[in-house]
Amino acid sequence: MLRFRRSASRLQENFNLEALKKAFINPCYLQAEQERRRALGVDSEAAALALKDNIQLSEKGAGFTKSFLTDWCRVNFPSLRSEGVESVVAHLTSSPVVSYVARNLGIEDLTMSAECPVPDDVLHSTFMAVIGALEESSGVEQTGVFLRDFLATQLIGKDLFDMWTVVDPMGLLVEELTQRNLPLPEPRLVRAAGASTVLPLYFVGLYSDKKLLAQGPGETLVAAEEEAARVALRKLYGYTENRRPFDFSPLQPHQKQLIQAVSSS
Repeated sequence: MLRFRRSASRLQENFNLEALKKAFINPCYLQAEQERRRALGVDSEAAALALKDNIQLSEKGAGFTKSFLTDWCRVNFPSLRSEGVESVVAHLTSSPVVSYVARNLGIEDLTMSAECPVPDDVLHSTFMAVIGALEESSGVEQTGVFLRDFLATQLIGKDLFDMWTVVDPMGLLVEELTQRNLPLPEPRLVRAAGASTVLPLYFVGLYSDKKLLAQGPGETLVAAEEEAARVALRKLYGYTENRRPFDFSPLQPHQKQLIQAVSSS
């Protein structure tokens, strides 16, 4: 139990220690342990462990995490369409990202798994169970702050279109401008370099009502036009490199209401 107290202290959160202990017990561990005992000749009743796995906690944590991050994205990127929000949330809750955060928080050290090192999918499930345990122990407000501080921060330095695959950026830009009743974009070659070499570079500008929306580079005119469209979309969605930094200050009353709304939805 001491190691779980240390884990709670490391995370700087108040946990119900029984819930936290349960969060680290994966079903694969219980199954492997029971099979090991049977192989040693222990009868089935004695082989059964008086432990409960973290499945329910993990499902609870995953549900809250997805709901909270979805609303957090909508607040921070109000112009981003639903497909983009879903892609961002899918990235933040993906196995590689969650496993990376979990390992840096030391969650892997306490994870009870059938395999060592702990597979990413098992570590992902454990992390979500820890979120479920935190919600049970400290409430939705503190759990939301935890997710904001440790998962939402993984967006820092991440490009929108590395998370959201848009096959036809120009088509999407046309759709967005049409919805906003703005003139459709007109591509124009701004400048070019090395056109007669094996490494040409073109810069295409997109204009709407004679105003420059964006410009982008590419090795071909088509590639430059697509990149310019992506730049324009980032501007429309408010997801640019020079955007306003995320707010990680203590929660304001309206933010607390948001988290409460997430928990009741």
